[in-house]
Amino acid sequence: MDLFDLTGKVAVVTGGTRGIGLMMARGLLQAGAKVYISSRKAEAGDAAVAELSEFGTVVSVPADLSTEAECLRLAEEVGRHEEKLHILVNNAGATWGEPLETFPESAWDKLLDLNLKSPFFLTRAFLPKLEAAAADGDPARIVNVGSIDGLHVNPMPTYSYAASKAGLHHLTRVLAKELGPRRITVNAVAPGPFESKMMAATLDAFGAEIAAKAPLGRIGRPDDMAGVVVYLSSRAGAYVTGAVIPVDGGIATTA
Repeated sequence: MDLFDLTGKVAVVTGGTRGIGLMMARGLLQAGAKVYISSRKAEAGDAAVAELSEFGTVVSVPADLSTEAECLRLAEEVGRHEEKLHILVNNAGATWGEPLETFPESAWDKLLDLNLKSPFFLTRAFLPKLEAAAADGDPARIVNVGSIDGLHVNPMPTYSYAASKAGLHHLTRVLAKELGPRRITVNAVAPGPFESKMMAATLDAFGAEIAAKAPLGRIGRPDDMAGVVVYLSSRAGAYVTGAVIPVDGGIATTA
């Protein structure tokens, strides 16, 4: 259906070489978009390109997005090849778990830099290209990847992760209000448990228990994440902005 068609669109997916970012990149490619992915490690980008190329045109641009300078460099690199950016997916992130008594300052700095500051600086860096792509009835799109840990209280000691994701959800609303008049939508996706490197240890230990607590009774699948980013990026989601959409089988919203 052309309601979900992204042919001719250009997208950037940060952290697009694995996990949720890889799922989203695949979905955008399958819907017809050209996708740039970023990762700190060039070899991870090369491996993801090899995996994703069967679905469409994908380009890897390595970048450490924990600094504003690297956010600007990524925007500059993409801008050398593209006059417009239709879709920006701010997915790059990290987590940290440690008891309250020993939780270090470095875990706050690392996670706030990457999970909260980076989406802000990337949005600002790409803003001229997003505005160039924006059109009446078909706005440019920003999709921030938050977490259900920003919606409910996870029993794990992930203090800075939960706080950074809750902050990202509210930053999404703030930017949606400011950028709406510029014909740019800003939404967030709040994933629950998905099979990824970040969740691997947790799912190995508690996967069956977590799935049992979900009303839908399972862990998230790649198509679940691909579907929501295509919806938000296509004409189907053109009138949605400032939303935080849980994709968690009902865990956070029915607890």
